[in-house]
Amino acid sequence: MTSAFRAVATPRSEVPLRSSGYASEARRSPRTSPVLERRRRWERRYRLNLWISDAAIIIAFCVFSTVLRLQMLDPNLIAEDPGIIARIPLITSVGWLVALSAFGTRESELFGSGVTEYTRVAQATGFAFGLLAIAFIVFQWPGLRTQLLVSLPFGLLVLLASRWLWRRWLLRRRRFGEYVSRAFVVGAHDEVAFVLRRLGTTWALGYQVVGASLSDRPVSSIAVDGHAYPVVGSVYDAAATAHRLGADAIIVASQPDEDPDFVQRLSQQMVGTAAELVIGGRLADVAGPRISLRPLEGLPLIQVKIPTFEGGAHVVKRAFDLVVSSLALLVTLPIALVVAIIIKLGDGGPVFYRQKRVGRDGREFDMLKFRSMRVGADAERALLLAQNEGSGPLFKMRNDPRVTHVGRILRKHSLDELPQFWNVFIGDMSVVGPRPPLPSEVTTYDGRVYRRLYIKPGITGPWQVGGRSNLSWDESVRLDLHYVENWSVLDDLRIMWRTVGVMLKPEGAY
Repeated sequence: MTSAFRAVATPRSEVPLRSSGYASEARRSPRTSPVLERRRRWERRYRLNLWISDAAIIIAFCVFSTVLRLQMLDPNLIAEDPGIIARIPLITSVGWLVALSAFGTRESELFGSGVTEYTRVAQATGFAFGLLAIAFIVFQWPGLRTQLLVSLPFGLLVLLASRWLWRRWLLRRRRFGEYVSRAFVVGAHDEVAFVLRRLGTTWALGYQVVGASLSDRPVSSIAVDGHAYPVVGSVYDAAATAHRLGADAIIVASQPDEDPDFVQRLSQQMVGTAAELVIGGRLADVAGPRISLRPLEGLPLIQVKIPTFEGGAHVVKRAFDLVVSSLALLVTLPIALVVAIIIKLGDGGPVFYRQKRVGRDGREFDMLKFRSMRVGADAERALLLAQNEGSGPLFKMRNDPRVTHVGRILRKHSLDELPQFWNVFIGDMSVVGPRPPLPSEVTTYDGRVYRRLYIKPGITGPWQVGGRSNLSWDESVRLDLHYVENWSVLDDLRIMWRTVGVMLKPEGAY
């Protein structure tokens, strides 16, 4: 065994916070390092931006509601109670801002998170106005009713729009390496590679990996998707190594099997030098939002909720599908008529294309699409198999000669999929779900991939907003399985919103 490997694999019982003088400073609390202070500076700057915009919006709507009440509904009220023009907006504004702070809507872990941030803002707003409604009933303060009718709906809408704009600004800055956490990843080679691969494709999470440390291989670097990350030091020196590299976050992809106290000790060593200790890897990817902490008599337990595929949540999903598909069929009817006429005038062939797909529980159904290929294209597929660019059982060609000129435009903007809202309406599909597979694909599935068939396939889904045809087969399966086990109505709304952006700025569609 080489000395390099021993440095990686041999555990230590303890690593001091400082390389020297530890005994004399053991009772002194750790001081904030320059690395940690740098991170806190940009966090404070961004949090201040959010606070200023929140305050400006809230005060503006609260004052506007009071003025509206006085000028349009009860102009004589100000003569009877001159303090009302200041008192009511002040009470509402302060209560609203305090609720936003109490609900942690500006915490650093929410920066750039999207749905979670918007949900907290909505919850804080609902809580604040719930208390105001009680105050209105108890004290009968004039003017509070207008706050409830005007400031609550319109103020919340503008507040969410403001948070969305700030999020877009933050994501743009992160593209240039600003407002990011410098991360150091530790664990076994395969688990570290898994985390690096995910972080490399999801820069919006705000992590810039500066290095890694492996517990099982004596290598100098780890290559993932064409990018090499330096491997530095031992996992047992992770805190000191991360500090030396200027990292303010450590991601634990896996911990050494022979050291059950590894994470606890690492968290203690990071005090004063880093802001985040993130537990990553495949457990978080599989369980996702189903993970919760459950302390039991001082014993910290990680509880993973087992997914169910029937019951109230799925009834809500079906009701949601009916409402959305009904509205979509009505709204897109003019566009569908124009597309149908163009296709018919193009070559005189049929407007619609019916294709067998596999739905929930393996049941086959006819999926509708606007025809984007020439008539008889299915019979030509066998001649093109040698040019297949798809991964796994998928057949994909970037420049498929069977696709018509009109069809390329339809595919690029996903307009060929509009008739699938009918499939949603009659119950064969869902608005959001896994990609609908062909019967020939299903015959290649193993036991794990069959889980994609536990719920209805969708018009859009994580594969649609995550890269479409650019995704590998394994990545497509991973995204679908994660959705199947962790979906929620809020997540469906997020995917639908992102789908609109993908349609306007298509990427990976062919």
